[in-house]
Amino acid sequence: MECFIKDIAKIAGISTRTLRYYDEINLLSPKRISSNGYRIYGNEEVNKLQQILFYREFDIKLENIAELITRNDFDREKALTEHRTNLLHKRKQIDDLIQNLDESIEEMKGGTIMKDNDKFKGFKEEKIRENEKKYGKEIREKYGEEVAEESNKKYMSQTQEQFKRAEALSKGILSKLYLAMEEGKPDSEDAQEVARLHQEWLMLYWPTYSKEAHRGLAQMYVDDERFTKFYDDGKKGAAEYLKRIIDEYTK
Repeated sequence: MECFIKDIAKIAGISTRTLRYYDEINLLSPKRISSNGYRIYGNEEVNKLQQILFYREFDIKLENIAELITRNDFDREKALTEHRTNLLHKRKQIDDLIQNLDESIEEMKGGTIMKDNDKFKGFKEEKIRENEKKYGKEIREKYGEEVAEESNKKYMSQTQEQFKRAEALSKGILSKLYLAMEEGKPDSEDAQEVARLHQEWLMLYWPTYSKEAHRGLAQMYVDDERFTKFYDDGKKGAAEYLKRIIDEYTK
């Protein structure tokens, strides 16, 4: 089967402009160009577009999609199976949020009283899903499946007060870290307070604490550009300085 650009755009629910842009960046080119200049797509291009749109559904950047679908070992069946799994997770999260809303409405009408934890269940599950997508592979390789799962369970069981405390600690650690950098002494009282707060923050998520694991995480902040960017966005060199502080703290 072959179809013109306007036809495939209509079928896929996207604009012809988007398809032209995909062609410009060498993400998806037409099968051929007709004698009068029309872009024509075949079955292979349709299947490729399907993969692109699935990956876009999960907010994967176009340049990363290009790397995935042009690999020699790309397996379309495996990719579709992974898309299905991800969509099932997404559907569950939406179902949980809808249930959360229904129960909240029922509570307002004088029905069953919801526990505070239940009011935030859907949001927590979405946060875990995002973290697994971004950092799950690295965390599990470094600390193991059991630690990762226990950490997720601990996060799910957080009370509203613990959740608020974690948010406050996250902001406080950054601000105090940037101030400690001005002093330039990783072993100073102010710098070590940053490490203490960081440990407190960790224990809202980690099942157990160890100095070795704390040092390992600090090293990851330096080795992984995603973590480095998080800290260095506020002040360049912050991730490296936090590592120095934690190294002193865990001696």
